[in-house]
Amino acid sequence: MITNYDNDRDKMNPERISEFLFNHWIIASALVLVSALLIQDTWESITRKFKRVSTAGAVDLINNHDPAILDVREPFEHAKGHIQDAINIPAAKLSKRMNEIEKYKTKPLLVVCQTGTRSVTACKNLYKQGYENVIHLTGGIQAWEDHKLPLMRKKSHKKSAKAKSAKSTNES
Repeated sequence: MITNYDNDRDKMNPERISEFLFNHWIIASALVLVSALLIQDTWESITRKFKRVSTAGAVDLINNHDPAILDVREPFEHAKGHIQDAINIPAAKLSKRMNEIEKYKTKPLLVVCQTGTRSVTACKNLYKQGYENVIHLTGGIQAWEDHKLPLMRKKSHKKSAKAKSAKSTNES
């Protein structure tokens, strides 16, 4: 059977489109939201002034270009595990403590956080302050751990004190 699509009833006209949108407002809203988010992400990618690297790119950067590593997580997160030689300045305190990393303005500066969210904001702020070679670790420490890459852990003072106490007891 051949269907005739020439009659007015079957054509997509503005009336039918508005009827569809009214009847399926959730789908239409989701489409608008997803489109807006894609446009925003594309715009940010075009206008971003800093580089992004994966964990593999970060390993290459660390091995071949000796970057400074800035960990913008909170101190308790940093203590749980951090990349070797990372400087810990929480994102919320970065603008007040910028003088601590002033010497890295022209060096590669790898910025990390837990998931890669806070470090984006830190990268934007660093770029605005004149840092020339800011690099963002996509996925953050979480991605680093997912790829089984090494982390340094701070020893607690209590554990160290107990170990020293046990050692001196054994020596006696």
